[in-house]
Amino acid sequence: MTLRFLLTERIPDPGLRMLHEAGDVTVLPSPPGAAELRGLCASGDFDVLLSQLGDAVDAQLLASAQLRGVSNYAVGVNNIDLAAAASRGIPVGNTPGVLTDATADIAMLLMLGTARRVIEADALVRAGKFNGWTPDLMLGGDVSGQVLGLAGFGRIARATARRALGFGMEVIFSPRPPAERIVSAAELGEFAGKATQLPWPQVLARADFLSLHVPLAAETRHLMDAAAFAAMKSSAFLINTSRGPVVAERDLVEALRQGVIAGAGLDVYEHEPALAPGLAELPNTVLLPHVGSGTVAVRAKMAGLAAANAIAMVRGETPPHPVMPPQK
Repeated sequence: MTLRFLLTERIPDPGLRMLHEAGDVTVLPSPPGAAELRGLCASGDFDVLLSQLGDAVDAQLLASAQLRGVSNYAVGVNNIDLAAAASRGIPVGNTPGVLTDATADIAMLLMLGTARRVIEADALVRAGKFNGWTPDLMLGGDVSGQVLGLAGFGRIARATARRALGFGMEVIFSPRPPAERIVSAAELGEFAGKATQLPWPQVLARADFLSLHVPLAAETRHLMDAAAFAAMKSSAFLINTSRGPVVAERDLVEALRQGVIAGAGLDVYEHEPALAPGLAELPNTVLLPHVGSGTVAVRAKMAGLAAANAIAMVRGETPPHPVMPPQK
């Protein structure tokens, strides 16, 4: 039996090579629209869909899909209706673990870049406006000695905390905002005595840098809205490397314009790739094109995991990295 894989976009080796060695591979020439993707998945011509974050694998698609699995080329799976997939007996896989350090590096970069006004400073030099050192040239904020507030305390948040401690920052966190859950000293592990759990409102109020590391779910959508920004220090910076819709982007633009907060460093956007009106014009932002996992080594590892998931699914085996549907 020939194994048939549908890829909505080309992935790097070793993943692509693994799939070609296992069976027939179809790589679409451009990202498909919703109707096109539904038709392809319902055609019976493919066994496994290897999807990207931009592919809506929703209940409508899954209702007619003739698939043996969906392998998402990402850690996040908010583009997939997990409950609908489970009801159809279609397993879902993702690529966890390999992008933790790369994304934490980007979070740290965004903290440094926003505080030290890197984008503004670079533009000044390129425009030929650097006329020599002066005492008040491009003054920014400190990172060392400041308070890092973490929304979430999973793998990427912990890796970010580890880096922040190296910069002499104080680390506070809320593990599952806006809900509360007590993290025991045993669960804290290496961070016992180094990171302090606080209620979410206190994290908002105390953080000099607020870094978001929560999954996108109903309770975290627009976690950061006008009320949340108003609860922050006017000198604070927002950092988002999680998912765009965790932030109400129009509220963020207004908060930045009005000086409610000092700045923002973003790698993800609410309506990606579109930006909220006015965001790109704000000087107190660093805006990256969703490159948290964007290193050659990390993307290759992700491709290998996605391919391994897809191959196992076609063979009727449990994928190495399955994603379970949410519990009711």
